[in-house]
Amino acid sequence: MHAKLLIPILNVSDIQQSFTWFEKLGWKKAWDWGSPPDFGCVSSGEYEIFLSENCLGGRGKGPLPVTYGSMESVQGDKGVWLCIMVDDVEVVHQHCLEQGLEITWPPTDAPWGIREMHVRHPDGHVFRIGHEIEEDGQDSVQCAGS
Repeated sequence: MHAKLLIPILNVSDIQQSFTWFEKLGWKKAWDWGSPPDFGCVSSGEYEIFLSENCLGGRGKGPLPVTYGSMESVQGDKGVWLCIMVDDVEVVHQHCLEQGLEITWPPTDAPWGIREMHVRHPDGHVFRIGHEIEEDGQDSVQCAGS
């Protein structure tokens, strides 16, 4: 198989609140479908994520305030984990702080060559947002580890 496009689908409890949350993250509502809408899409540049209200996949926020450091912390959330690579994670972190989003792991240099942070959607979906750390001109492995 040669994939031409990949679009994750997230199960959300309230599609309108999710559109608002993604707008705070810096994404835009692309479209919605249904009356009232129960399916839709957010986008950032050429990338899209579909949102499905109370359908398609799982969700659930874990009990711990962090999403890194132990198996319990990374297994608590029942939603989807997505890795998003950006130019500067510090800029994204500051933006998320200003928007009042739940940051579950601050920007940290990971041993797999990524400086990353985690932000959690209200339905338990976790976004690993980061950028590569260049070491001696070597490329790093993206979104590995944990």
